[in-house]
Amino acid sequence: MTASTKIEPGRPYDDRADGLSPEKRATGSIVEDRSTSSSSFTSTIVKYLSAGPVELRGVSPVPLEERTSTRYSSYFSIWFCMNVNLLPITFGMLGPTYGLNLRDCTLVIIFFCLLTAAIPAYLGTLGPKTGLRQMIQARFSFGRYIVSVPVVLNLATLTGFCVIGCVIGGQCLSAVSGGSLTSVAGIVIIGVLSLLISFCGYNVLHNYERYAWIPAVIAIIITTGCGGSHLTQQAPTPAASPGGVFSLGMIIASYMIPFAALASDFTTYLHPKFPSWRLFLYGFIGLVLPSVPLMILGAAIGGAISNVPAWEEGYETNAVGGVLAAMLQPAGGFGKFVVVVLSLTLLGNIAATMYSVTLNFQILVPQLVHVPRYIFSIVITAIVIPVSIKAAADFFPNLENFIALIGYWSAAFVAVVMVEHIVFRAGRYDTYSHDAWNSASRLPWGSAALTASVLSFALVVPSMAQVWFTGPIAEKTGDIGFEFAFVITALLYLPFRAIEKRMCRR
Repeated sequence: MTASTKIEPGRPYDDRADGLSPEKRATGSIVEDRSTSSSSFTSTIVKYLSAGPVELRGVSPVPLEERTSTRYSSYFSIWFCMNVNLLPITFGMLGPTYGLNLRDCTLVIIFFCLLTAAIPAYLGTLGPKTGLRQMIQARFSFGRYIVSVPVVLNLATLTGFCVIGCVIGGQCLSAVSGGSLTSVAGIVIIGVLSLLISFCGYNVLHNYERYAWIPAVIAIIITTGCGGSHLTQQAPTPAASPGGVFSLGMIIASYMIPFAALASDFTTYLHPKFPSWRLFLYGFIGLVLPSVPLMILGAAIGGAISNVPAWEEGYETNAVGGVLAAMLQPAGGFGKFVVVVLSLTLLGNIAATMYSVTLNFQILVPQLVHVPRYIFSIVITAIVIPVSIKAAADFFPNLENFIALIGYWSAAFVAVVMVEHIVFRAGRYDTYSHDAWNSASRLPWGSAALTASVLSFALVVPSMAQVWFTGPIAEKTGDIGFEFAFVITALLYLPFRAIEKRMCRR
């Protein structure tokens, strides 16, 4: 593409004219043409970026003729790589803190992972059929302006996950250096490397995720082998309680359900003729296959820390990174190399999350759609690094407080989107018009979606069990807030949306 290329509104590029793949094209809409032709300097930058691997398309819909990719296995590989890292291990380590032994943690992890992974796997199947990013699909239930509410919450959630990843990676690098490299420097390294991948976009991201899981799996197997003999030294725990079971279930749901808000971001270029049920299986297996064993491994590590002095010392110094370094200590210098590899396994998750953040920024305020996607890669990195440095000071309490804020809203959000698609659009993909995605007059008001979500919290709040608040229902049952958020929102959205549809006729 050159700066003189003209694009008609809603009309895709001609493959033969510019020679670029659909993922590389500017946007296929006049939006990007305006943002890249405003000055000769900007045009020059875009010219050089388009000659490289950078994806220039933002959130604008991908036309049918540009949904040509047949690498359907990429939907498996991206989820698999995003979860073959230290993040699920870290979430699993929270299990023993709820008074659950390893067997109980294992059963809870398996059940709730299988239950909640189906949601992002399903929503990702809408990407090839509609050509719309996930939060653009949400406009067809939340409206053009009210969608900013879940977008803000999603931005906070995704940024939080990036922070967790950067902190864990930074602590690993600090632990392997024996303190000569501070966790602050480690966080900066992880953040900058993630920026490079997310800046480039769809193609580079998918190519990276296709192979990055291989060293990740090898490193995790080596770590488990080196420290495995201590995993049987589990600290004694009382009998499992409903509160502990549901609270760990909330942790798992808070890990898995937020993926639903970015699922279609990774599938919009796939050819729509591929069977949705097969694509669902790719996504579901890609989510569950790594998450379940790694969370169980995390629960085993968490239950043994207090009985293994070297692990406990490492945990007090560098939290998760310190424990992993202690597990690999018998391997000497090679073990340190493995710790570095473990820290780099987080890049797949952080980079993919940052990629979705760049798209969410463009939806946050309608005018931001004119700002190129890759610019927001720099913005989110500039936010994540200092926040990570602050969060690292008291990691696990900050982690639990963050988790407390994401599971509930995510459950309400996916309830609205799924009911809208299944009930009110009868599963018809042609109702997601590419001519309506950015037109408030052709989209729903969004009042039904927002009202149903907000009112569900009348039962969600009494069902919450957090460090800073435990509701009366949760005192008897444990944390069942995300279950109520999903069910109540879905039930309320049915009549509210029916009324809204009758009034606005869209």
